[in-house]
Amino acid sequence: MTLALDQITTIFLSIALLVLGTYLVKKVGFLNKFCIPAPVVGGLLFAFLATVAKSFGLFEITLDTSLQGLFMLTFFTTVGLGASFKLVKLGGKLLVIYWLACGFLALAQNTIGVSMAYLFDLHPLIGMMAGAVSMEGGHGAATAFGQTVEDLGINSAMSIGVAAATFGLVAGGLIGGPIVKYLVTKYDLKSTETDEVTEVDLEEKGKTINTNTFFTQLFLITFCMALGTYLGGLFSSATGFVLPGYVGAMFVAVIVRNIVDKFNPKTVDMKSIGLVGDISLGIFLSMALMSIKLWEIADLALPLIAIVIVQVIFIILFGIFVLFRLLGKNYDAAVMVAGFTGHGLGATPNAMANMAAVTERFGPSKKAYLVVPIVGAFLIDVFAMPIIITTINLFQ
Repeated sequence: MTLALDQITTIFLSIALLVLGTYLVKKVGFLNKFCIPAPVVGGLLFAFLATVAKSFGLFEITLDTSLQGLFMLTFFTTVGLGASFKLVKLGGKLLVIYWLACGFLALAQNTIGVSMAYLFDLHPLIGMMAGAVSMEGGHGAATAFGQTVEDLGINSAMSIGVAAATFGLVAGGLIGGPIVKYLVTKYDLKSTETDEVTEVDLEEKGKTINTNTFFTQLFLITFCMALGTYLGGLFSSATGFVLPGYVGAMFVAVIVRNIVDKFNPKTVDMKSIGLVGDISLGIFLSMALMSIKLWEIADLALPLIAIVIVQVIFIILFGIFVLFRLLGKNYDAAVMVAGFTGHGLGATPNAMANMAAVTERFGPSKKAYLVVPIVGAFLIDVFAMPIIITTINLFQ
């Protein structure tokens, strides 16, 4: 028996799974500790149950995910609108070093993934899906680029990326604390700050969202979406280079944000932009994950785990022996390495959780709380996206 859900029912189900995932993250200690995203929990739970039902011959569910691309496009556009280069100046030299290190990590992760794919006699794009796409990119990039790679004929690319992102997310939460403890002990590091640690808030607190402000942000978002996808299509047609529409929209949004800031910095309201982005990402991830077919990646479990293990070993070595020294070989550098392992293998919330655990035990680090969120939230994509797109085009 096949249960076919239409577009409206599919959207309802994705939101219901998002709500369920939020509840489970709050109630289940393991999920909360490792900052597993709510849509990942709800979506994968549904995918697992759907796999069981199919395996036992009970029924199969088909979903109408035609609006998934719209939510994905909206999310990446909001990421671009958050990329104010004034923040780069605010972070100074440390932010630039950290940012460049993230760009190098994306390149290294793709190199590891593709190389190991050849080792296991797999298509290189399968290895790429366990590279920067799912490690630095997390579940959002894994599902977005997974669809692009599947369109190129690589079956189960999205499922592979999501599985790798999940393994990486857990690993990133596990290794951050031990790495900093090792560095603190080895180099006798101590915090030089006495103030209570607070996450840097770059937006005005207490600002309320009104209708006029919200519609202004919707205008900016939809303008960037329309122009970005149009220009991206023209670029792909002219060059034969695969450029997903959401990538074009994101980079147009970066340009629009910084042009608008020149004339009126208050035009872009990040509270409204963030709200639209969070909602879009939640629905997009939930819809993408609940529709993956877990049975299609069973044969790739061993190679996938092997690739992720190598990725984890690399980021540990790079963080301790390279990044720690580049950032100044002090306590702030050690805390930033904890953040680096968090979003380098999973997501920015993972990075913040790592730093919170470290600073609670060893002392505050305001520099780390400034640099890591700015780079992890959006600047990282300025390097990661071109690297990922180039890799896709090299091996398509």
